[in-house]
This record gives sequence, structure tokens and C-alpha cells, in this order.
Amino acid sequence: MMSKFRSVAMLLVVFAMVAAACGSDTTSTTAGDSTDTTAAAGSTDTTMSDEPMEDVTLRVLIHQNPAFTEYMEQFNTDFEAAHPGVTVDMSVVDPGDMGTVIQTRLTANDVDVIDYCVAPCAGFSNAIQPYMTDVDTPTWQQLIEAGLIMDITDEPFVQNFDEASIKDAATYNDRVYAINMGRVSYSGMFVNTDLLADVGVDMPTTWSELVAVCEAVVASGNECMTLGGADGWPIFVGAYGLLGAVFPDQAALTEGLWTGDIKWNEGKGIELYEKYETFATEMLESGVTGLGHNEATARYAAGDVAFMPTGVWQAPVLEEAAPDFDWTYVPFPGSDTAADNQYLFGKYDMSWMISADTPHPDVATSYLAALADPDNYQTFVDAVGFLPTQPTATLNSKLGEAVAPLLGNYRVGFEQYWVAPKGVGQWANGGQAASWFAPFNEWTDATELANQSQADLEAGLGS
Repeated sequence: MMSKFRSVAMLLVVFAMVAAACGSDTTSTTAGDSTDTTAAAGSTDTTMSDEPMEDVTLRVLIHQNPAFTEYMEQFNTDFEAAHPGVTVDMSVVDPGDMGTVIQTRLTANDVDVIDYCVAPCAGFSNAIQPYMTDVDTPTWQQLIEAGLIMDITDEPFVQNFDEASIKDAATYNDRVYAINMGRVSYSGMFVNTDLLADVGVDMPTTWSELVAVCEAVVASGNECMTLGGADGWPIFVGAYGLLGAVFPDQAALTEGLWTGDIKWNEGKGIELYEKYETFATEMLESGVTGLGHNEATARYAAGDVAFMPTGVWQAPVLEEAAPDFDWTYVPFPGSDTAADNQYLFGKYDMSWMISADTPHPDVATSYLAALADPDNYQTFVDAVGFLPTQPTATLNSKLGEAVAPLLGNYRVGFEQYWVAPKGVGQWANGGQAASWFAPFNEWTDATELANQSQADLEAGLGS
């Protein structure tokens, strides 16, 4: 008990500063009071009988997202109807406040079921590995080690999810503590298939082919690529597929950087930086520094740009901007070895957890079982547009058609593994280096930047 108390006390110190900065305002809603919605959650009567039971209030905490919140309101109404005597009291919290609110309510034993979407809302990411030293453990791990999260390893509904999502986004020390509801990919690129046909070029499958296609597209009076350079981050996210093509095993890349077996300024590292420079200074159209993320999608919808390398989440934005636009989504061909260009990299998103101290464990596990029910899960995917983590689910959209054949080659991205050594310099994380070239930042030479990145990394490694 004292051990658990000390762990909780340490966590409270960590989150106190966040609480002061972010606040923790919540909106509490009772599911029975929700208005009509377009997302029907389907049947939820497969996990408990509908016989009346003693009145129970199930306290549920979720992050604010319009489509997700709407789905959950209808889901809760259906769950209550299938479980007489149960009232779902759902609190909706701004994503930036989730870490603080989760910690506060868990330690106060004031919540039963949690939508674990703590920034960056990426499942069980950035786990500490044996080769890492003197680093801080991620929040999800701290909660588990403090004894605040229920072990659900043996719950049958866990098996509704594919093995990879259970392993990568819900497991710690060989025990399962969550179900993960979806994933996104950010390493591919949207392809203007009509423009490629008009120019008379084929879909590029290697880096050299991509360079040649871009040259042909620009020679025809069109543009190769566009992105939201004004927001900064779309530039390095747009190159995540290039990073993955050069280093397909991103867990091994993380370990190699820590151990010194891989260096940013040697071998494939310098190859990556040189390709980053080509991407940032030659492939992207001029003027991208003036475009925001969504503005770049509207710009792409004009039809005279061949590629937009960004996350799958922009598909609805593109479809709304240009319903008749003919596009597909493919892995970024960043390697001259075609076999290295077959992967989609990304991150797992929100997960569901149960408080270890819930006074209603049977109701809480029934709630997760209903969320994990394949019919309900399909409705959830339809509502929010995640790439599914259940093998029986499909993404019923144009994007779904494009990525369905690629999901077998889905891999977790570098930034979900990377934990920076303490004391590194500002240029150490080469996963972001594409955004450090002019006109987005100060660097103009790939070799010089790679050398600086390696020096800044070694400052934290003590080399």
C-alpha cells in the first residue's frame, strides 16, 4: 500500500504543473439526456442480461472530438437501455487537459472508465527500452505502475482486436491494460491520378522514379507537391514516409541512434538528409510557407499538383473541397529499393482503460465489451474514420478502398519509439529534419545539418 501511495504522490507532483497551466474544466452529460444523433451504436446487449439491477452510476471520461462525442452519446443511450439500473455519467474534456483530469480523478477514485487520449493520444507509445538510460517514463506506464489501471488480459473482448494493436498499443510487461480503438497513417501521399495520366507518367514506386515524375510534372506546367508550410509540422510529417523508406525498421533505428550503431551523418543517415533536402527545396512548390495545413489541401484540390504527402486524416477535407477529385493514397516511395516502399507508418490513437479501483468492475468491463462488440465497433469506425484495429471492420470510404490492401504492412512510426536522451541539442531529432531546410528554417546544406544533428544527439548520449 505504501508503495502505491508513493507512486501516486510522485505522479501528483508531475501533473500539478500541468494542471496549473491547462486547468481541468469538464462537461458532464448523462447519456439519457442526449439528443438525436446520426451515429447509431447498435446492439449492446451481448455482455450483460437486461434484467433490472441495483442502481449503478458508471462514470466515464472522454476527450472532446465532435464526431466521437456524438457517437458516445448515442452509445451510452443504447447501453443504458440494454442494462436497466445503469446510468452513464460522461464527462467531456478538452484533449489538452486529459492528462491532468485522468490523474486527478483516478487518484480520487472518481472515475470508472477512461478514454485514454493524453497528448499526443498515441496508445502505449514511447515506452522506455532497456538500452535507454536516465529518461522519464510515459504517463500510461506511470499509471499502470501506480496500480491505477485494471489488468484486462483475460477478458474475452480483448481478442476482438488484431494482435498487433494489442501488442503495440495496449500491453505492458506482457499484460493487457487497454483496448485501442484505431490508428492513423501519416507516411503516405495523396496522388492526383488524373494529372499523372494527363502528363503521361506512371505511379512512382521508387525514389528515382518519384524524382523523374516530379520533373515531368513541373515541365508540363504543373506542380510536384504541396503542403502546409506555414504551420511548420506538416513539412516533417510529410517526410515521415521518406524516413520510413530509408529506415523501414523504426524500432531498430531508435535503438541504433541510442547505441551509436546508426548516425545521422553516416551511411543511410546522410542519404536520408540529402533526400530531405531534395524534398524540401525541389519537390515542394514555391509559396508553401504561406499555406496552413487545411489551406494546402484546398490548394491541392485545384488539380494542378501531383502529390500531397500527409496523413490520412486529410481525406475528408479533400473530399469536401473537391468531391469529384480523382485521387488515391500510396506509401511514399523514398527508397530505390521498391520493397522498402510498401509500408504505411503511423500511430495508434485513443484507448479505453478501466480504473483498478472502480466499485463497479462488472459494469465497467461490460461497457468495454460493448465498445469492443464488432457491430458497435464498425459503427464507431464509420463515425470517426480511424483505420480499424479489429480485423472484421472495414473503412467504408474512398480512403478505405485505397489503404485496405496496405494495412497488412502497417508499422508504428519513429516518433512513437523515440525518447530523446536528456541534454540533447535542438537539432538531435532527425525525424523532423526536413522542416529545418530553408525556406522553413536556417539550413541550406544536408551534410552540415546532418553533422549538427549527430553532434546534438551525442551531447545527450555523452559521446
